Amino acid sequence: MSSLISPSELEARLRLHCLPELGPRRFRRLLEAFGSASAAISAPAPAWRSLGLPAACAEPRRSADIRERAAAALRWLEQPGQSLLMWDDLNYPGLLAELSDAPPLLFVAGDPALLERPQLAMVGSRRASRPGLDTAQAFARSLAGGGFVITSGLALGIDGAAHNGALDIGGGTVAVLGTGLQHLYPARHVGLAARIVEQGGALVSELPLDSPPQASNFPRRNRIISGLSLGVLVVEASPSSGSLITARLAVEQGREVYAIPGSIHHPGARGCHQLIREGATLVESVEDILQALRGWQRLAPSTAAASVDDHPLLQQLRAAPQTSEGLALACGLELAATLAALTELELEGLVACEGGRWVHRVV
Repeated sequence: MSSLISPSELEARLRLHCLPELGPRRFRRLLEAFGSASAAISAPAPAWRSLGLPAACAEPRRSADIRERAAAALRWLEQPGQSLLMWDDLNYPGLLAELSDAPPLLFVAGDPALLERPQLAMVGSRRASRPGLDTAQAFARSLAGGGFVITSGLALGIDGAAHNGALDIGGGTVAVLGTGLQHLYPARHVGLAARIVEQGGALVSELPLDSPPQASNFPRRNRIISGLSLGVLVVEASPSSGSLITARLAVEQGREVYAIPGSIHHPGARGCHQLIREGATLVESVEDILQALRGWQRLAPSTAAASVDDHPLLQQLRAAPQTSEGLALACGLELAATLAALTELELEGLVACEGGRWVHRVV
């Protein structure tokens, strides 16, 4: 949280933030017009009307309900591991700050420093297929092992698989919510949300803490997912999926879009195929993304050219289960290259990650 503003100014910003019909652009307009949130709260109603703000937005600003919601937010911020980032803070995420509608306030449970690390968004269908979920989890493991924070929306399906993949190897993951942080949704992912925070990740929301799930909040959430990230990977999505909204927002924000193709007979592949037709990068392996974003080189020719049966990683795993780090050390490979190779072997059904250790699967 910024140390440059007074407690009264912080309270005033929290009150503005709770007002109905006051989005990011109107919030900034008020601060620019009046110089501070405190002055905006104190300004007469005609001054608000002159800025084009509706009465529904201006009238409640001094109400007891708005005051209490701001006070509740201040009490929440007193708890360890809970913080607030404001758009004029030095530690506000740089990529997100580029957006014209960047959130003026971001509530964070967990490590806010994670938001400044290189992030890759992973999104897809809530009703994903089993192969889609497995692919998402495998890609997330490799990308997190390659140094990327995995950012998604805590939804059922692909989002949850992406978060879990990052957590599998102790990687960083950020969940951007379409609700307030005191109203976690969906209920089935309350445990996942707790794991994210416990393992060094972060939950993020621009919404007031007590905001319930509303359909209109999720497209707003999607712009933050893409805005925080260098690129967006769509794993599995129908043409009507909200994931395509995230991908199109990413294009508008100048981010990269990646899509994994699938069978022409699988409805969940059609959204990805549509994105590819519109210019998204077709992704067949995790190395396609690692090379594009970080310039990772492929495995050494002797390793890449080896037959599957002779693959050095399989040779190690036939002897005993091992961690990713142990395999990298045993084979003399970079961790990112090891994880990329393990993802390929996992997608071929030859290895599996169980309890944080890789095992050989007999096929």
